Amino acid sequence: MAHKKANDLEHPGLNRRDFLATTGRLIPAAIPALGLRSELQSAPEIQLQVDLTRTIALVPQDFLGFGYEISSVARPGLLSSANSVYVQLVRTLGPRGIIRVGGNTSDYSAYSATGPAVSSPEGKAGSVVNDVVLRDLGSFLRATGWQLIWGLNLGSGTLENAVAEAKAVSRAIADRLLAFEIGNEPDLFPRVHRQTGYGYDEYLREFRAYRETLQRAIPGISFAGPDVATATRWVSKFASDEGQNIKLLTHHYYRDGARNSTSTIEELLHTDPRLTQVLAQLSDISRSSRLPYRICETNSFFGGGKPGVSDRFAAALWVLDFMFTLASASCAGVNMETGVNQLGFISSYSPIADDERGSYFASPEYYGMLAFAHAARGRLAGCTLGTTGHNIKAYATLHDENHLAVTLINKEPFSDVAVVLDRNLRSTFASASVMRLVAPSLDSKSGVTLGGSTVSDHGTWKPVRLEEFSLTSRSPKLLLPRASGAILHIHR
Repeated sequence: MAHKKANDLEHPGLNRRDFLATTGRLIPAAIPALGLRSELQSAPEIQLQVDLTRTIALVPQDFLGFGYEISSVARPGLLSSANSVYVQLVRTLGPRGIIRVGGNTSDYSAYSATGPAVSSPEGKAGSVVNDVVLRDLGSFLRATGWQLIWGLNLGSGTLENAVAEAKAVSRAIADRLLAFEIGNEPDLFPRVHRQTGYGYDEYLREFRAYRETLQRAIPGISFAGPDVATATRWVSKFASDEGQNIKLLTHHYYRDGARNSTSTIEELLHTDPRLTQVLAQLSDISRSSRLPYRICETNSFFGGGKPGVSDRFAAALWVLDFMFTLASASCAGVNMETGVNQLGFISSYSPIADDERGSYFASPEYYGMLAFAHAARGRLAGCTLGTTGHNIKAYATLHDENHLAVTLINKEPFSDVAVVLDRNLRSTFASASVMRLVAPSLDSKSGVTLGGSTVSDHGTWKPVRLEEFSLTSRSPKLLLPRASGAILHIHR
């Protein structure tokens, strides 16, 4: 699909002049229009401070990504340039990104050049990919401009078939191919594919046998790994043992399990101490090994997500905060699982919803990804909020020296706050506007908007409401209502 010359809304890489010119007469001074002025006067205040001299991290242009079970790719026509709405939904998030194909079903799968494509849940007949679906995937990647990480079957496959598959993928994907992974979540192999006692040393021997054979068969082939579920210590060992042979470290993450009673909106919206620890470890490993790391399979609750939680507006606020949390830990990117899962049904957490009758549309979580794509470009700067005891987050990104985006996320179900900008921002910048991420409630499945607009049936998005925000008052305050997000665009 050819690139249109973007306005600031359909693609994240917009300049402010084009953005304002092409959005028409966006609704100004929206605080009175939305009835927020009285709430602003009564809401408790919280101080926002931004340190433009401090760089937390740089956000890679291909940070965003989707993750698919190989059983999704085996569904003919899904990931194809002919699927115009799906292509546009991906392109609306940005001109660059990464698709990762793997998942549990990849370790039950096989390649057959001319055989029928088969989409199968894990442990059943086994998914089969053929040259037709691989060519479709190649056309999809060229239409979106995104790249590919492809997972090969180490769990139950043969080296011979893996070589044939890797050759076919390389032919079909060509310059859109980033790397191959060998095995999905090998740290969990003793539960399914190997005997008790299987550990890192056994995995490393198998990985090397595959890698060396693949390198002889396909000159210039690239690898990522170890693609673990939870064993972060494997990543450290793998970086040391295979660092010269790989280009990317990979790790998975889920907040909890779909069947757990603890998997609630409240749990999803509160900080996970385990994630904080894992990211600190991965950041250290990446820094010492000089290899980037990516959370290449993730979403809210493993097992397809939890209906009533993963498919609600709470997931939009969660994923927006989650992505900024990863970026702040120098993560190279993230692949949000979507589509058919390892159990054979469409996951509740899918950012791109699929009715399995040919209709694709943006779910609440997609809007969180879209907000991140719009706000998180360039350099993450130091950003702190005063102590409030509330579940509120703030992130600042310098798109360039003249454009700062401050993303505010209020995950409280009942508490509004008024965010007060510090004097430094008021003296450094001249003008500002606000774009809001809102829905009727945290558990809303519909009615989600970003910039007053929904994603169209064709997969495009254009905001229709921006609020003017004055920086000249003595104490500029922005109302951040309960269960909402806002992007404050500030310009010199």
